[in-house]
Amino acid sequence: MKLARGPRYKVPLRRRREGKTNYRKRLKLLLSRKPRLVVRITNRRVIAQIVEYAPEGDRVVVGVDSAMLREFGWKGDLNNTPAAYLTGILIAKKALQKGIGEAVLDIGLHTPTRGSRVFAVLRGAVEGGLEVPHSDEVLPDDSRIRGEHIAAYYEMNPERFGEYEKRGLKPSDLPAHVDEIKEKLMVIS
Repeated sequence: MKLARGPRYKVPLRRRREGKTNYRKRLKLLLSRKPRLVVRITNRRVIAQIVEYAPEGDRVVVGVDSAMLREFGWKGDLNNTPAAYLTGILIAKKALQKGIGEAVLDIGLHTPTRGSRVFAVLRGAVEGGLEVPHSDEVLPDDSRIRGEHIAAYYEMNPERFGEYEKRGLKPSDLPAHVDEIKEKLMVIS
């Protein structure tokens, strides 16, 4: 195996080598001079942050984790589409409390797939009052936001939803539960 050698070889920046940062995309986001709505999806939860650029390092102004939905009575999973949507509403409300009314979406290295969870966070943030430039084509539809696809899957495979039932939620009741939590979040001022 030959390695690149010679005086003209440039070692990529550390975060690029680690596959964590796309610096071209980051530069375009920073040139907007607006705070970024950073959305990250993990295997267990959804994280949304409002981040501002600072020369010494980015500064997180507001941060929300889908686990915070438990404080509002959320009984569903923390990393599905309805949880992502509700997390978006929560980040918007907290950002508005801090005086931030607009942002640009930063999905990092996530592939921008129509109707995905990162765009569910975007839809929640927009409906929560945050101004984020977007196209309506990428947002998930109402049935996915309310979790109707999860309720339908429950009807076919009820044995796979033991965790929901332990938390006191029947998955077929998920759409009504999403609406209930949304009402609680929308009254935050």
